[in-house]
Amino acid sequence: MSWGTELWDQFDNLEKHTQWGIDILEKYIKFVKERTEIELSYAKQLRNLSKKYQPKKNSKEEEEYRYTSCKAFLSTLNEMNDYAGQHEVISENMTAQIMVDLARYVQELKQERKSNFHDGRKAQQHIETCWKQLEASKRRFERDCKEADRAQQYFEKMDADINVTKADVEKARQQAQLRHQMAEDSKADYSSILQKFNQEQHEYYHTHIPNIFQKIQEMEERRILRLGESMKMYAEVDRQVIPIIGKCLDGIVKAAESIDQKNDSQLVIEAFKSGFEPPGDIDFEDYSQPMQRAVSDHSLSSSRGDGKPEPKFGGRSKGKLWPFIKKNKLVSLLTSPHQPPPPPPASASPSALPNGPQSPKQPKEPLSHRFNEFMISKPKIHCFRSLKRGLSLKLGATPEDFSNLPPEQRRKKLQQKVDELNKEMQKEVDQRDAITKMKDVYLRNPQMGDPASLDHKLAEVSHNIEKLRLEAQKFEAWLAEVEGRLPARGDQARRQSGLYDGQSAPAVNNCAQDRESSPDGSYTEEQSQESEVKVLAADFDDEFDDEEPLPAIGTCKALYTFEGQNEGTISVAEGETLYVIEEDKGDGWTRIRRSEDEEGYVPTSYVEVYLDKNAKDP
Repeated sequence: MSWGTELWDQFDNLEKHTQWGIDILEKYIKFVKERTEIELSYAKQLRNLSKKYQPKKNSKEEEEYRYTSCKAFLSTLNEMNDYAGQHEVISENMTAQIMVDLARYVQELKQERKSNFHDGRKAQQHIETCWKQLEASKRRFERDCKEADRAQQYFEKMDADINVTKADVEKARQQAQLRHQMAEDSKADYSSILQKFNQEQHEYYHTHIPNIFQKIQEMEERRILRLGESMKMYAEVDRQVIPIIGKCLDGIVKAAESIDQKNDSQLVIEAFKSGFEPPGDIDFEDYSQPMQRAVSDHSLSSSRGDGKPEPKFGGRSKGKLWPFIKKNKLVSLLTSPHQPPPPPPASASPSALPNGPQSPKQPKEPLSHRFNEFMISKPKIHCFRSLKRGLSLKLGATPEDFSNLPPEQRRKKLQQKVDELNKEMQKEVDQRDAITKMKDVYLRNPQMGDPASLDHKLAEVSHNIEKLRLEAQKFEAWLAEVEGRLPARGDQARRQSGLYDGQSAPAVNNCAQDRESSPDGSYTEEQSQESEVKVLAADFDDEFDDEEPLPAIGTCKALYTFEGQNEGTISVAEGETLYVIEEDKGDGWTRIRRSEDEEGYVPTSYVEVYLDKNAKDP
C-alpha cells in the first residue's frame, strides 16, 4: 500500500490532505494551551481561596486556631495550597513536554511538506514541458507532410500540363522534393522527441512521483504517530501528579481525624475560666418584726460585731452574688468589708447613700460607725484606691498588671508577658555575646576594626538587658501574687517570697475581700506603697556551656585561603568544603567544623555558605 502507486494522479488532493493534517496538529496545540491556562487559573483561584481563609497575624483569629478543629481547617488550607501547586505542575509540564515540542515539530513538518510538494511540482512542470515539445514537433511534422503532399500534387499537375514550360515543371519538381525532405526531417525529429517523452513520462509516473508521494506518506504517518504520542503524554502528565494529590487528600483526612473535641472543651475552660468561686446560699432575713428583726451575719450591723475571722480569698463565701448582680459600689464598700450584702431594694435606693435621706427602717448609727471605721483603716484606703481604679477601667484604661481581668485570665496574661520578656531578653543576651565576641576579635586583630567603637553598642545592649530584667521581675511579682491566691492551682504552684508572706494578714484579706466584692466582675488590684509587697525573681544565667558538639546546619565552600593564627579561628584552604555549625550573628564570623575535634571561626566573607536542614555531621 503506497501512495505513489495508488494515488499517482491525486497530487492536488494529497496537498490538501497534508495541509489538513497540519491544521489538526495546530488545533491540538491550541487545545493543550487552553488546558494549561485553565490549570493556571484554577491553581490561582485555589491559592487565593486558601489565602483568603488563612488567619490574620496578630488578630483574634490567630488565637482561635489553638483548637484542634481550627488546626484541622488550617491544615486543609495548607493542603489545598499544595493541591494548587500540583495543578501548576500540570500546566508547566504540558507546556514544556507537549506544546513546545509540538510547535517545533509543526514548523519542521511545514518545511518538509513544502520541500516535497516543491519537488512534485518541479517534476510536473518538466513532464508538461516535454509534452509541449512533443506536441510542437508533431504539429510541425503534420504541417510538413501536408506541404509535401501539396507540392507533389502541384508537380504532377504541372508535369501533365503541355502548356507549361519545361523550366516551370523542373521548378515544381525541385519544390516537391524539398518538401518531401522537410517532411522526412520533421518525421525524424518527431520520432526522437516522442521517444524521449515516453521515457520521461515513464520515469515520472514510475519513479519520481512514487518517490515523492512515498516521502509525503511517511511524513503524514509520522505526524499521526506524533499526535498519538502527545495524547499519551497528555494523560501521563495528569497521572504523574495523582500520587501527590492523593497525599494532599490524605493530609486533609488525617487533619480531620486529629480533631479532639475533649481537648477543645478543655481549651474553652482555659480561655474563659475566671477563677472565682460560685456564690453561696443567701441567708434568710426576717422582716416580720420591723423593730427587732434578726440581722444575718453578712448584714450591715453585724458584719464586724461578731468578731469572726475574715474569710480568705478563694474560700466559700456565702451570699457572694456580685458577678451577676449590679449594686452601688460605694455602698457595697462601706457596708460590707468582708462579703457583699444581699441585694435588697434598699441597697440601691437613695437611703443607702451616705448623704441621702435616711429610711425610717434603716438606723443611721451602724452606717456612720462603718464610715468612721473605714476612714481610719489603712488597708481600707488601699482598697478604696483599687475601687477608684476599677471605676477608671470602665472608662477604657487598661492597667499594666491586667488587674481588670479575673484571676485565672490575669495569670495567663501575666505568664504570657513573662515569656515574651524572657524571649526578648534572650535575644539581647545573644546580641551582647556576639558584640563581645566581635570586640575580642578586634582586640586580637586591630586591623579588622576598632574595639572602642563597640563600647557604645555594648552599653546600650546591657542597658536593655537590665531594663528587661527589671520588667520581667515586676511581672513575675504580679504573677507570683496571682498564683499564690488562686485556690485551684494548689500551694505548690505559688511563687510568693518570704517578704510577701510577711505582710499583715488582715490587710491582705481585707483587700482581697474588697476585690471580690467588685460589682462589675473586674479583678482590680494596685501594688501600693503601703503593702510593701516584694517578690524575688529568679536570676538569669548568661553563660551557655556546650556540653555536646553542635549539629551541622549546612555546608560552606572556602573562597579564599585563610590562615587561622589567632585563638578560636581555624585555617582553611581555597576550594575546601566544610560543615557550618553556627551562622553569622552579625559579628562577621561563621563557625565551621572540619572534623569532630577540629572546628573554629572563619570570616564570613571568606566562605560561601549553603544552609541545608538535611546536612549531617560526618
